[in-house]
Amino acid sequence: MSKGLDYETLNENVKKVQYAVRGELYLRASELQKEGKKIIFTNVGNPHALGQKPLTFPRQVVALCQAPFLLDDPNVELLFPADAIARAKHYLSLTSGGLGAYSDSRGLPGIRKEIAEFIGRRDGYPSDPELIFLTDGASKGVMQILNATIRGESDGILVPVPQYPLYSATISLCGGSLVPYYLEETANWGLDVNQLRQSVSKARSNGITIRAMVIINPGNPTGQCLSVANLREILHFCYQEKLVLLGDEVYQQNVYQDARPFISARKTLLDMGPPMSQEVQLVSFHTVSKGYWGECGQRGGYFEMTNIPPKVVDEIYKVASISLSPNVPGQIFLGLMVNPPKPGDISYLKFEQESKAILDSLRRRAHIMTDGFNSCRNVVCNFTEGAMYSFPQIRLPPKAIEAAKRAGKVPDVFYCLKLLEATGISTVPGSGFGQKEGVFHLRTTILPAEEDMPAIMESFKKFNDEFMEQYEDHRGYSRM
Repeated sequence: MSKGLDYETLNENVKKVQYAVRGELYLRASELQKEGKKIIFTNVGNPHALGQKPLTFPRQVVALCQAPFLLDDPNVELLFPADAIARAKHYLSLTSGGLGAYSDSRGLPGIRKEIAEFIGRRDGYPSDPELIFLTDGASKGVMQILNATIRGESDGILVPVPQYPLYSATISLCGGSLVPYYLEETANWGLDVNQLRQSVSKARSNGITIRAMVIINPGNPTGQCLSVANLREILHFCYQEKLVLLGDEVYQQNVYQDARPFISARKTLLDMGPPMSQEVQLVSFHTVSKGYWGECGQRGGYFEMTNIPPKVVDEIYKVASISLSPNVPGQIFLGLMVNPPKPGDISYLKFEQESKAILDSLRRRAHIMTDGFNSCRNVVCNFTEGAMYSFPQIRLPPKAIEAAKRAGKVPDVFYCLKLLEATGISTVPGSGFGQKEGVFHLRTTILPAEEDMPAIMESFKKFNDEFMEQYEDHRGYSRM
């Protein structure tokens, strides 16, 4: 007889899911916080939780949309600028009954049109609003597409390693197989197409059918920006292998160097011309959670499909309809992100000042953190070119690895737990993202307040150097 929802009868795919960003380290950090210890949560890219202030203009617009009776107040223009009032009226006119009413399952047509216009300006090629679906954050979009792609455990998805655990967790949940391709740390986390081919050959020899390839650009957790040459190689590879490319581009506003600006996979594909530009299937993802917006809690995201057959689009629409509607406030934030105040608008200067201050500070924090890690004993860190994270390699002494094994812990989990207990800094061990055998990392965001960053790095350095002194026996270290 069935026991209902007991652990023994739970869906096996659910049991397989691992999600390190909210795993053992996060749970221990939450316990310590309840006990009164000050915790610096650098485990997740959550800007507002670490003190980033929201941008004024989008919050004004959404506040008016949430409370439309304010628009009828005779004093409204004393509290809100005229362009925020006009934009709120515009967005309310796109809905069927304000923010409390369901929208189309793909999102409000007017906002999808704004997104299509943004993509057209960014890439130099027009975009079709009918091929843009709005979602509750980019993660939901990734889950929708992977769910539509994976038919069973013999279907494989190529994922960069180190990878963001959303992909491994969702592939497990959908019952598919993750096929890793390793990024090369010594080449600034670059991608080698020969390594890609080896991964595909090995998977196929094990009976796996490769269905899709994931890229994360800029990289999470690795922080690199893909060059146009690299993107062209990837697209050519997908063309040869008949794979759909999933372009996770949620950090496209987060670039901290000028040598490799963000270029979308879509622009690169369309620049390549026929036959590839007409045949390579591409799904691109973006969100309001990252960039200088950092509106993680608003859950606004979208995906755009290129060269996906109409019948497939219809099936994805059908599945999206099960949830009825993505949240409407998140959709408004998306509209504001892709269509911010323009020169001449009342709110333009303030919006520009706020967004520039955030990006300039993130660029400085990327340098502070990279330099700080590289000043530490047995720690090596590539510069964070983009995204929101540092991913230093921790060269653990053999005695530390042995101590971790005795404690029943993976070595980098052992190190990160010790770091947490000593300093209150909550990170994510590299093993949660995947890494080469015998090499250890941790991921931390670069999001703590800039004024706090020197003290945080000093605290890390003190812990790390004492840890190394305790476990060092001069017999060598884990290394690439």
